[in-house]
Amino acid sequence: MSSDATTLPPGFAVAVTVLGCGSQAFLGRRLGIRAALNYSSALALLAVYVATGEHAFPDVWRALGFEQVREWTGALSYLWAICMLAAGVALASFELVRSNKKRAGPGQAQTHAKTGETLNVARRQFLQTAVAPVSTAAMCTLPAAVLGFGVITRKDFHINEVDLSFPELPNELHGLRLLQLSDIHMGVFYTAGDLARVVDASNSLRPDIAFVTGDLITTHHDPLDLCLSGLARLRASSGIWGCLGNHEKYSNVEAYTQARARELGIRFLRNEATTLSFGAGRLNLVGVDYERSGPYLERVAGLVDLSSFNLLLAHTPEVFPEAAEKGFDLSLSGHTHGGQVNLELMGTNLNIAEVHTPYTKGLYTLPTSMIYVNSGLGTIGAPIRIGAPPEITLIRLWRA
Repeated sequence: MSSDATTLPPGFAVAVTVLGCGSQAFLGRRLGIRAALNYSSALALLAVYVATGEHAFPDVWRALGFEQVREWTGALSYLWAICMLAAGVALASFELVRSNKKRAGPGQAQTHAKTGETLNVARRQFLQTAVAPVSTAAMCTLPAAVLGFGVITRKDFHINEVDLSFPELPNELHGLRLLQLSDIHMGVFYTAGDLARVVDASNSLRPDIAFVTGDLITTHHDPLDLCLSGLARLRASSGIWGCLGNHEKYSNVEAYTQARARELGIRFLRNEATTLSFGAGRLNLVGVDYERSGPYLERVAGLVDLSSFNLLLAHTPEVFPEAAEKGFDLSLSGHTHGGQVNLELMGTNLNIAEVHTPYTKGLYTLPTSMIYVNSGLGTIGAPIRIGAPPEITLIRLWRA
């Protein structure tokens, strides 16, 4: 299992797994599982997660040819831990509410005594013994079903068409069609066939320019060349352009990615600008490498052209406020996966990406600038998407 420290708090996956193991033991007790079997199975879950972790003998797994087994086993153990944690929290909350209701009437015992009624202890114990396994199983079923649905549907991409209006847009750029793909993370959980279906759908949209905003792979063991050759099938009249993401940086393949992509007709801009001309209208396109912390745009501060429409490609949306200050009309980013898992609670949408940035998916605006945050195609941490489907974005520019 790999994790992205820029979108998840440090140790998040480990903490979830440990708490999930504890919840499994708690649920096992409610189901009446023998203590030895119950606790040993909870420890076995933790052992499996550790043994299949990204930093636990990965080269041994690869040498044995069991890389896919390692990835899937680690992912499923993590998802199981999430399921157990959700079920444990739900059951504990249910039992707390029920116990509070029992204590709500302090005069109940005296009333029973006055009427001569006696409490049937045996009957009460029987009901508790019978109800506990049923309620526990019910609490486990819902999160398991939701997580299973998220795994199965994680590749069901949506095509989002967005019209953006700019008062100062050059007339020649009016109606320009921009395609954006992001966060492919090609590997065990996202294959060349998956990308081929996305590329075919993208080409059917007839874009003028195609953009790829980083994270083609997750680790340096992933098939980067295969991903690049798949992206080279994109068809756009003014070319395929992009920026690199944090996983290219972590994998130390930034220079190779740029060079190999150029051979295939894809231009990744690394802290540089290029001008695309459409008649008399000009689009100043700037791409910036991923940086771990701000200020993010120091290297491209002088690349804004006030006589052109300025478009920034930056993997992380955290650049947005600074990009607006520097004069970029539009920024395109990814990185967040749309939160990957979105939960609606009491009318509020919650996702883990909001811990690091308020710009998690879709369109955001400031008085002089806009950013579109693409939800990406692949996954990180676990092969699951809930409430954040993979996305192909087609943006049309309009002169307001």
